[in-house]
Amino acid sequence: MSGITQLSVFLENKSGRLAEVTRILAEANINLGALSIADTSDFGILRLICDQPDEATTALRQAGFSVGETEVLAVQVPHRPGGLAGVVATLQPLNINIEYLYAFAGRTGENAVVVMRLEDGRNQEAGEALQQADYVLLTHEEAYVL
Repeated sequence: MSGITQLSVFLENKSGRLAEVTRILAEANINLGALSIADTSDFGILRLICDQPDEATTALRQAGFSVGETEVLAVQVPHRPGGLAGVVATLQPLNINIEYLYAFAGRTGENAVVVMRLEDGRNQEAGEALQQADYVLLTHEEAYVL
């Protein structure tokens, strides 16, 4: 069981920085599957899953952006009330800290995908617990195409 690669791009909190990132990725023919932005007053963190993470990292670093790669879990959950509650309840007995998460609905609308960053070293344990509870963990390719 392995996680998927998420890129974290550090952005100054000023007009045009997101436009620059998306332009660079478009020019490199990189397609985005999911993204999230968290910000403070001075900077933002753009977290994204794309079809070519290595190429995206290279293109962004060449343009002067600070880019980190993080292994995250992508879990398929029923797209209905309580879907996320079941995932969190499965992890609760393990005392695994969820550092952050974001979600997106699949194209069919039947399932959503929850992308989770867990405390270091706990992906394997969390993934096994989720699979034992009949949740589906997605590969990078599967998470990207939803």
